[in-house]
Amino acid sequence: MLLGNPTHLKHFIALDHRLMGFDPGTKTIGLALSDTRLKVATPFLTIKRKKFKEDAAEIGALIEEKRIGGFVIGFPLNMDGSEGPRCQSIRQFQKNLEGYFDLPTCFWDERLSTVAVTRTLLEADASRKRRSEVVDKMAAAYILQGALEVM
Repeated sequence: MLLGNPTHLKHFIALDHRLMGFDPGTKTIGLALSDTRLKVATPFLTIKRKKFKEDAAEIGALIEEKRIGGFVIGFPLNMDGSEGPRCQSIRQFQKNLEGYFDLPTCFWDERLSTVAVTRTLLEADASRKRRSEVVDKMAAAYILQGALEVM
């Protein structure tokens, strides 16, 4: 079920479940998890993309283990708010997830999420290698936190 507004997600999630945030890229998928009170997002994991079936198996194991009740997917709007070419691939990613998991899902505007996270890592004097290791899961947390703040 695709929801347009993250405020509706909390009505469809069991009290003891979390949200999983996604920052889907072409080579990796950054993942973040909320707490069960749906207040705080935490960077969790970066999946190296393979065939979607393999990615879905990895995500499915996490859904069970971490008690996931819904998804927030970063949606890469252009700076003027219009949809760019990446939006279609994100919509397909969401449809693919929907084919495997019956969980409520919403998109969240991810404009500048990677820029903000990279800036934070640069200010923390993280090495280039360290930035590349954590930027995707931190961007997923940034996206998820934005959605949580309007819930």
